[in-house]
Amino acid sequence: MTDEIKSLDDLKDVVEIVEAVAEPVTLREPVRDELGRAYATGKRKDAVARVWIKPGSGKVTVNGRPIETYFARPVLRMVLNQAFEVAGVEGEFDVMATVKGGGLSGQAGAVKHGISKALQLYEPSLRAPLKAAGFLTRDSRVVERKKYGRRKARRSFQFSKR
Repeated sequence: MTDEIKSLDDLKDVVEIVEAVAEPVTLREPVRDELGRAYATGKRKDAVARVWIKPGSGKVTVNGRPIETYFARPVLRMVLNQAFEVAGVEGEFDVMATVKGGGLSGQAGAVKHGISKALQLYEPSLRAPLKAAGFLTRDSRVVERKKYGRRKARRSFQFSKR
């Protein structure tokens, strides 16, 4: 390739050589089980959620209970639905999730993370909007441990000179 390219025909030859050497781009394949579901694990704080999604009417169950009874606060239900809104598929998938550990807020974040990962496994074209919104990244913030000689993780006991 040290030769100079002086015509369009020379340029076409170089492009053909480069295309022949370049590796083909592999597109992601959908990952589904024999029942047509996609599975993913979501995590947030101490909560771990196992999430299965399949095409349906938009019914969401968490630990065998409907979302309205398990997550009574509207803010937590909104957190779960964010993944569907960003992907533009509200009401198109049924969700069945089991979640353990942590509190309700952490559990809602874990289910959202699991839904996002399962959506991108079920339909790889949804990966770009979910990734741009930051839903595929595990939020690694956890509670800091309590240290010896302190009242809490960083809070000291009250100091008194006398």
